[in-house]
Amino acid sequence: MFLRINVAFIGLLSSLIVAMAAPGHSHEVTPTIADFVTKDGTLDMKLRLNAEAFVAGIDLDTHQNTEETGQAGDYDMLRALPPEELRPMLRVFAEDWIASISIEAGVPVQLELQNLRIGPVGDLNVPRESYIDVTAVLPPGATVLTLTWPTGSGAVVLRQNGVEAPYTGYLQGGDSSGPIAISGGSALSPQEAFFAYIPVGFDHILPKGLDHILFVLGLFFLSTRLRPLIWQISAFTVAHTITLACGALGIVKVNPEIVEPLIAASIVFVAVENIFSRRLHSWRTFIIFGFGLLHGLGFASVLAEFGLPQSQFIPALVGFNVGVELGQLTVIALAFVAVGYWFGKHPKYRGRVAIPASVTIALIGGYWFVERVWM
Repeated sequence: MFLRINVAFIGLLSSLIVAMAAPGHSHEVTPTIADFVTKDGTLDMKLRLNAEAFVAGIDLDTHQNTEETGQAGDYDMLRALPPEELRPMLRVFAEDWIASISIEAGVPVQLELQNLRIGPVGDLNVPRESYIDVTAVLPPGATVLTLTWPTGSGAVVLRQNGVEAPYTGYLQGGDSSGPIAISGGSALSPQEAFFAYIPVGFDHILPKGLDHILFVLGLFFLSTRLRPLIWQISAFTVAHTITLACGALGIVKVNPEIVEPLIAASIVFVAVENIFSRRLHSWRTFIIFGFGLLHGLGFASVLAEFGLPQSQFIPALVGFNVGVELGQLTVIALAFVAVGYWFGKHPKYRGRVAIPASVTIALIGGYWFVERVWM
């Protein structure tokens, strides 16, 4: 019985090489950034977005990576087009799509397309930035507005500018901002900011954080016993909390092109050590602490994409970190329920589960390292 389940388990892990060996970050969906300002009865909004994903018709609510979609080929083709060739396609898309962005200010407000800007073709493994500028005339006497983000458009970071205590929100497709005071004062309270950013942090572990998931699984497979696992997770948590805070506050800045390959290397190290070590050595805890510092910088680069509300920076940062921890604990819990609880005490667990799983994790991490350095 154990052997049959073990074979199925190893087969599942091996299949992940194909699924996960796709670029770890280059095809990941990034949120749209929507900066808006209201002045003299006019709403001006600048949308920074991954234009190719929208033009290709990808449902960004259900896909976290463009490689997982049936439009992956179209997306890659669009990524390679120079701005002058992509612009008419983006204009056709934008003219229809902006009508689906619902804005209410006592009455429905109609957005109008003003300008398109598309970045030059660069590294095809890095999403280029494109911009759609829209404007709308607000009804006389309007004091609040509400924006509903279109279903299928993925996440958006909605940021109000030019007022005191501006609104900042993180919306998924179909979500509504709630009333936003046009003159300012709609900044999230500390409690609202804390709870609003918990799902943002969780989302960047499950399902988006494949590299962080593999690292945590690498910690799990050394031993399913609680004490070694607690030591490792505690060291990792303290470390990435430090660099996440420093990175988000701008105290430490490291190029992601350096951090991301090192994160992949950390996955390989932990997995390979699992193969040759039967227990947690004291020095491994210090090494995991160092790797945690790297992973914290990775989380900080995620926050740098869209920022945190300045008026409630600390509560939002803490909420994001809590979400990350909940995501990590969920990974551990799922691994324990699927493997540790049933087979953790079996005499052949290490040889038939832990070592093959660690080999698989090391192969994936190794591929990512090569891809992030040379591809």
